[in-house]
Amino acid sequence: MGLFSRQHDSDAAHLHDPQAGTEHMRASGSGASRARTRFAVPRASRKGMGILATAAALVLGACAASDPFGEAGADTAAPMGAIVVGSQDYYSNEIIAEIYAQALEAEGFTVDRQLRIGPRDVYLPEIEAGHIDVFPEYSGNLLQYWKPETQARQADEVITELQAAAPAGLRVLPAAQASDQDSYTVTRAFADKWGLKSISDLSKVTDPLLLGANSEAQERPYGPAGLAATYEVDISFTPIEDSGGALTVKALLDGDIQLANIYTADPAIATHNLVTLEDPKGLFLASNVVPLVSERLSEEAVTTLNAVNAQLTTDDLVTLNSRSVNEGLPAGVLAAQWLEQHR
Repeated sequence: MGLFSRQHDSDAAHLHDPQAGTEHMRASGSGASRARTRFAVPRASRKGMGILATAAALVLGACAASDPFGEAGADTAAPMGAIVVGSQDYYSNEIIAEIYAQALEAEGFTVDRQLRIGPRDVYLPEIEAGHIDVFPEYSGNLLQYWKPETQARQADEVITELQAAAPAGLRVLPAAQASDQDSYTVTRAFADKWGLKSISDLSKVTDPLLLGANSEAQERPYGPAGLAATYEVDISFTPIEDSGGALTVKALLDGDIQLANIYTADPAIATHNLVTLEDPKGLFLASNVVPLVSERLSEEAVTTLNAVNAQLTTDDLVTLNSRSVNEGLPAGVLAAQWLEQHR
């Protein structure tokens, strides 16, 4: 037993383990009006289209409660020629899918949303079968699903292997700067005290260091042994069984631990002004946001998605996730506002 009991705070704890390939399952609010915003893309896109400002009710609750591809949805076919956009059953992924969907709609495409589908082993067969055309994915997680033996760690290595590993009929588009992956995180006060920017800077800390994370992290390649081998940082470990959630954050803020394994897009980073340490040597598997698309998708639609994804940053994800959790804003509203800011 470590310092912390096996409690679980459902409002703040993650259920996402990139190494195991499972997904965050926290749901955001859904069902609110949104405005379409035309996204600036190279003029290979449709000329003469004006900005359509509309307000529409997004009835997404039913999607969260049921499988869009199960019997309940069997009679609901996508409109002829529509681009089917899907998402994981994870509020942050749904926001990214809405950004993609609204950007495509602003360019005149018809979009059919199949959101909040479920974990990777549920939705990937639907993508591979051609039932979904566009899906926001995470490069490292997806690579490990398709190629479990991969040794790639750095972002460029991961995307190169991932594009080569994609099954026939699918394309992996260029990755965003935005990532949602394991990281080592410290408080702002601790970072300022020791001048910490990257994991390698931990070698400057002369006080004892205690890492808090799920128990399996102790044996993972990025655990204490990996820190010592890669960065020559010696650290002790205590298990906190909430996947970087409320218990982990509280322990970090209270000074019970000095280092925490928290996902890079966690809203707690913005809420508590935490510092995610850079990982220049690739201790963690890089997992950036990538659009996974059907090869049937037109080059015009691909151009639109690439223009959107190129501007999506980790800071954007943290802000979007924080507003989803703390303000209760639905994905459609957050996506519309992000697109308006990045026109």
